[in-house]
Amino acid sequence: MPVTSQDDVVRVRQVVRTAAASAGFSLVDQTKIVTAASELARNTLVHGGGGSVGIEQTVNERGKPGLRIVFSDAGPGIPDQEQALVDGWSSGNGLGLGLSGTRRLVDEFSLESEPGEGTTVTVVKWTR
Repeated sequence: MPVTSQDDVVRVRQVVRTAAASAGFSLVDQTKIVTAASELARNTLVHGGGGSVGIEQTVNERGKPGLRIVFSDAGPGIPDQEQALVDGWSSGNGLGLGLSGTRRLVDEFSLESEPGEGTTVTVVKWTR
């Protein structure tokens, strides 16, 4: 799914909410994964210049369903990934809770980025 406008960010939220509900997430966990997806889609648009999102339902080793969401862009990348994950650090005018806050909302978080090559963030949330 492309992320090239604010309308696409809204669409990501809607699709993730629908997928989370159909996977059996509680309302609280639906809100967590939608919040995380919204923030990462916005980052893809604002910081990455646009990109794409892939959403898949998956099953963990204990047979619990979950959602895996992959956000990719070909933007400038993140030169210091460790710093980008520190609470309070922001590359712009935000509160600095984007990546670090998102990491706390999900069960699995992976950040891959190379300066000048873009960024890929993968998150997974499992049902309880």
